[in-house]
Amino acid sequence: MKKLLFGVLLFIFQWSFSQNLPSYENFKHYSILKKNDTINYYVYSSEKISNTTGILLFIHGSGAFPMFNITKENKSVSVVSTIPFDLEKLPQDYAFIVVSKKCVPFTTVNQEYRPSKCFYENESLDYRVWQYDNVINDLNKKIKTPKNTVAIGHSEGSDVVAKLGTVNKNLTHIGFWSGSGNSQYNDFALMIRKEVSEGKIDENLATKKLDSLYEKLSDIEAHPNDIHKFWQGNTYKRWHQFSEPAVENLLKINVPIFVAIGTKDQAVPIESSLVIQSEFIRKHKNNLTFRIYPDYDHGFEIVPKDPNEETQDKWMDVFKEFMNWVEKK
Repeated sequence: MKKLLFGVLLFIFQWSFSQNLPSYENFKHYSILKKNDTINYYVYSSEKISNTTGILLFIHGSGAFPMFNITKENKSVSVVSTIPFDLEKLPQDYAFIVVSKKCVPFTTVNQEYRPSKCFYENESLDYRVWQYDNVINDLNKKIKTPKNTVAIGHSEGSDVVAKLGTVNKNLTHIGFWSGSGNSQYNDFALMIRKEVSEGKIDENLATKKLDSLYEKLSDIEAHPNDIHKFWQGNTYKRWHQFSEPAVENLLKINVPIFVAIGTKDQAVPIESSLVIQSEFIRKHKNNLTFRIYPDYDHGFEIVPKDPNEETQDKWMDVFKEFMNWVEKK
């Protein structure tokens, strides 16, 4: 069961949940060697990769987190993962793929991982798109003519999958989950206005917060490649790199797209995602499926209002609906 580790700033979201089995051992490790770089990716599949008929990629959100953190103490082993799927419920005919960010290990054992300079230097939208583009092309050498090549991007990963869809022509279906249609910059302004509408702050304070926000964004854009200056837990370079409005890339894609957003998303204002549907209608594009999930948060959970109630994890419910949609498209 997931245990959310929420020190959630905008677009900084990661799951952590205990595994009943050491599922990290069931991933096969692959590397793609480039002239000046190495891409590491991992495949979970009940079949040999050559026997699978579909490719399913999951593109994580922001931050530098290993896929698995392992704690070994005496004879006990605790495994915590940042992969939000119930791996045993994945479709057996698909190869499930995750890709490590640059300089981030697949696992850590009895240690807390701290991102290196190497990670910050390569933390960019274009770099992540380049990684996944190469991984898909490499997989197509191992899986001959897969029936589907599906990519799901969540949170920051939604920006990645949107741009990836404009680059890689092997993709057959795209999941754009808990992502913003506007520039991430504008979402901060929307959040401030949301505080006003909810009665949390008054107009005077909102104006001051907006002035401060725009001053900060101007400073970021004055230093767009700076990896030493941080704001909201990310480098200036990262914010600049991920400031592209995702809707501009989504509109360039012609394969089926499944947008999923929760009304209680605490990282992406739902108002920001609505522009996607409006723009697809305006551009007369009919390859979009747009799903709004009442009361779901950023990680597709229903957080109880009563402290005596348990959080309801709906991630796999959304995934099930998504895969049913994939099979019909």
